[in-house]
Amino acid sequence: MRYSPISRFKGTLLGAFLGGNLASNGEIQFQNYLDLGKMAVLGIQSLIALGRLDLDDWIGRQQEESPHLVATDDISIKIIIATLPVALFFHENQIKLRQNLLRVLKIWEDDPVVRDGTLAVGYALALALTEKLDPLTLIPQTISFIGETPTSIPKQLLRVQNLLEQGAGLSRAQAEFAKEEKLSNTIAMAFYCFLSTLEDFRLTVLQATHKGNFQGQVPMPLSSQATGAITGALSGAYNGTGGIPVNWQVLLLQKNSPVWGLTSFSQMLQLTDAFVAVWSGVYNLTLNPRELTEEGCEVALLSVYAAPRVIRSR
Repeated sequence: MRYSPISRFKGTLLGAFLGGNLASNGEIQFQNYLDLGKMAVLGIQSLIALGRLDLDDWIGRQQEESPHLVATDDISIKIIIATLPVALFFHENQIKLRQNLLRVLKIWEDDPVVRDGTLAVGYALALALTEKLDPLTLIPQTISFIGETPTSIPKQLLRVQNLLEQGAGLSRAQAEFAKEEKLSNTIAMAFYCFLSTLEDFRLTVLQATHKGNFQGQVPMPLSSQATGAITGALSGAYNGTGGIPVNWQVLLLQKNSPVWGLTSFSQMLQLTDAFVAVWSGVYNLTLNPRELTEEGCEVALLSVYAAPRVIRSR
């Protein structure tokens, strides 16, 4: 495997955060739209606590945090970011991935565009995480994964494919997809930025947040934030934490500012470590102390041994 699962998991979440908080001049803005991924954090906490997807628990946490969600463009973007933990948790099995992405979307209003955008991003993440992503076939495969739909997302993705085949530059892609503030355009622009600079995380997110994306319009910072967050998640999953510029990571650690509703960036890293542990099946003895007792007496900490290659991935 090119990168470890924990590197890709962290890369996905860190990439989404950086992409969503990167200004057009390449500087990280710590105080803008810190709640863009707050719902994703609540989902991660639910999966860690229960070890499975439980809609009732998700709903309880979401309603406690945001009891009155309205189906606006802002919320649509947050919903897609909120589904990232589900894509990560079920990325190994495409059938379960699709089923659980559709299940978790029931928490919010059923918007076909949000549904298709979620499926597109989730599927691309799954291919990146399993190292099966082929840039030449990603878009046709993604459209097939979405299935029959009345939305314009498959059509927009085909436009991205055509631009990539023609070697079109960023300015032309901006002209194609930045005319209107639509979720389908945001998804298309994110796929373009990701696939056009596949191996370069820094350039990918800088393209996604470039101010030229919104020239001639009333400034809509959230549009840039949304494109950057989705693009960063895709590129982070593909390139892992090793592909994210070290100076950006060091700056985040030095500032240690609040992240997506958490108190600090360090807390986000700890949460991701716990999330990967639950996904991988690591047994947390501290959460199950009774398993360490026998007839009321504490027993020695258990050790597990296995022959080479016996322990396999799920």
